[in-house]
Amino acid sequence: MKSTLVFCETEEMTALPLYATTIGFWEHQPEMERPAGFPDYQLHQVLEGKGELFLKDKHYIVEPGDVFFLFPHVAHAYAPISAAWKLSWVSFNGREAGSLLAYAGIRESGTGRLNGLSLLEPLQKMLELSHGNSLQMNLERSKLMYALMLELKVQLAAPAGGPDELERIKPVLEHIESNLHRTLPLKELAEIASISPQYLCRLFQRTLHERPVTYINKQRINRSKQLMFSGREKKIYEIAEQAGFENTSYFCAVFKRVTGMRPEEFKRLHGLEG
Repeated sequence: MKSTLVFCETEEMTALPLYATTIGFWEHQPEMERPAGFPDYQLHQVLEGKGELFLKDKHYIVEPGDVFFLFPHVAHAYAPISAAWKLSWVSFNGREAGSLLAYAGIRESGTGRLNGLSLLEPLQKMLELSHGNSLQMNLERSKLMYALMLELKVQLAAPAGGPDELERIKPVLEHIESNLHRTLPLKELAEIASISPQYLCRLFQRTLHERPVTYINKQRINRSKQLMFSGREKKIYEIAEQAGFENTSYFCAVFKRVTGMRPEEFKRLHGLEG
């Protein structure tokens, strides 16, 4: 692939929740210094070689498999430290841009590690599109931007913590899924990962951005919905018990907090009454 830069038409796109502003690929990324930052969000994927990224007082080495994110108007600089430093990037904006990044675990400028080395598929498709600026072309870019945000959710290896942290709690998540029907003490979950309960809580906060009890309750509410579908004749107290809630009142309170409605309302809304 040869170096390329696409400037996207944005006048009609600003009404969309997410849209691309520039898309590009450098066979050798030159040094870049922006004391006042950049007006849009940016995502860079390193494909070959090594470079360095400077953010305030932090310094990162970025290489193949790494991505780095730059939020609007945040001072930064980056430069190659190898003979060739191949990067692909997209800059983007829109009222939902920050929320979609947060959904993927990105809440500030910084780096992340991908699960693979290949160019992210939606970004590759954007690069392969014609450089034209028709409405249809820009709408297609916007769709691919949305797909890229969802792809990040899957491909980023624990962006808010270390790259091994999500792997470390996967056995805990699997244990939770298999034992939602019963009480799950924090000490028991910590023993699965061979760590202390306090450290397990920190891992949950860094990787899933919530406490273990919050995560467990959400999974139990999802289980209760499945039970409502598969056993329409079941009473609410039976569903609560089979989903792992010892107290029906607590189940109803958690259900409303998670879904915004009471279990009975949920059943009526989805036609699941027995």
